[in-house]
Amino acid sequence: MKRLLLFVLVLAYMAVLPVKAQQKREFRGAWIQCVNGQFMGMSTAAMQQTLIRQLDELQKDGVNAIIFQVRAECDALYASPYEPWSRFLTGVQGKAPNPYWDPLEWMVEQCHSRGMELHAWINPYRARTKNTAELAATHIAARQPGRVFAYDGQLILNPGMPENRDYICKVVSDIVKRYDIDGLHIDDYFYPYPVAGAVIPDDTQFSLYSNGITDKGDWRRYNVNLFVKQLYETIKGVKPWVKFGVSPFGIYRNRRSSSIGSNTNGLQNYDDLYADVLLWINNGWLDYCVPQLYWQIGHPAADYKTLIEWWNQYAGGRPLFIGEDVERTVRYADPANPNINQMPAKYDLHRRMYNVQGTVLWYAKAVVDDIGKYGSLLRNVYWKYPALQPQMPFLDKKAPKKVRKLKPVWTADGYILFWTPPKGKDWDDVAHKYVIYRFERGEKVRIENASKIVAITDKTYYKLPYRNGGTQYTYVVTALDRLQNESKAKKVKVKL
Repeated sequence: MKRLLLFVLVLAYMAVLPVKAQQKREFRGAWIQCVNGQFMGMSTAAMQQTLIRQLDELQKDGVNAIIFQVRAECDALYASPYEPWSRFLTGVQGKAPNPYWDPLEWMVEQCHSRGMELHAWINPYRARTKNTAELAATHIAARQPGRVFAYDGQLILNPGMPENRDYICKVVSDIVKRYDIDGLHIDDYFYPYPVAGAVIPDDTQFSLYSNGITDKGDWRRYNVNLFVKQLYETIKGVKPWVKFGVSPFGIYRNRRSSSIGSNTNGLQNYDDLYADVLLWINNGWLDYCVPQLYWQIGHPAADYKTLIEWWNQYAGGRPLFIGEDVERTVRYADPANPNINQMPAKYDLHRRMYNVQGTVLWYAKAVVDDIGKYGSLLRNVYWKYPALQPQMPFLDKKAPKKVRKLKPVWTADGYILFWTPPKGKDWDDVAHKYVIYRFERGEKVRIENASKIVAITDKTYYKLPYRNGGTQYTYVVTALDRLQNESKAKKVKVKL
């Protein structure tokens, strides 16, 4: 009965979808956060089992990138030489997991084995959340309390202090050096979200480091700009292929504040968080941008359609992905079709926006739990076929050479397609993953067709689905480098 209902639901949604082939390149991310406490106090085995289930289901749903929170409050879900183990992992800040494991190292391995990217997500300035009662002795705020200020029950690393920029970059440099991550990700916490009656105590820093800037708002933006630029350069100085992504609050500026602002009426990155996101994009200080458009179509103060059109127009200088709130999307009806939720309308808007190249889902567990059949519809409709990552020619546009010695071989484990990696010397021409395509007999080989992708793997072999040897197929293998530039095709005919 459940399968029948899902089939009927899929047909109903397909009836309202625009007729357009699935994109071959698309960032399909999902945030896995720790700060909500979903892993706190879990045993090593229980957390690994939880994450394996999430990753397995997300892979079936077409997700190709995981954004995993590893630093929520100047702490660590990895073995850090600078910051204490997170209480969101073990329940007590500074307490190592037992049995011991390194969640970031483990997640990199798990994601890569599934053909997914892993982006390590940090909160750069937040030093203590509201509900953290005790800091470890090794925590930066405990060791050097003058480096932080209190605001609305939190502790914030003061963005006006140059040593804090250096400290965060030192932490990030360590992560990038020691872990095979694909990206480093920060979210929307720069200066704290404003609270009525609360004051940011940074007069001393303003007098010391104003650099001739007379307006404090401009000076705060200047501090964040310096940080973002320094962080980008730090990452690229260690590993040029590691992508740097920012996920800002969904409104840059309202029209009442700026002639280029959106027709909205809400909190603003530029004016309230001192985050000049467009400057970072236009100066090339980030590799992708994921504005958090968590509202619904028709929201009176922050209409989703208005905002996706605004970001498409102004933020196209770097790859643009859209942050989607899964629960809100399925909770609200489509204004144009009240019988269904807003998922089809939102994905239609994605396809219509020229500069939108992907989606990041808030949050992973909501997709895995299949709230409102969101995960099922990704799996069966929107992300039915695998997708490569969007290209980033500003980092690298040279494709690796073709794979060599492509040949099917009978083994004790079955009929296996083997190949040899192409020759390469540097990070930008060495094969890192491979794409396997399958075409029917007589069908023209067109690797632009995403529906022909059967696997994206870091292995140099693929097990063929042998039946009786009565049907001929053409298999094609291409090589991908670190930034998923794709080689020319190598093909072989196989009878299955």
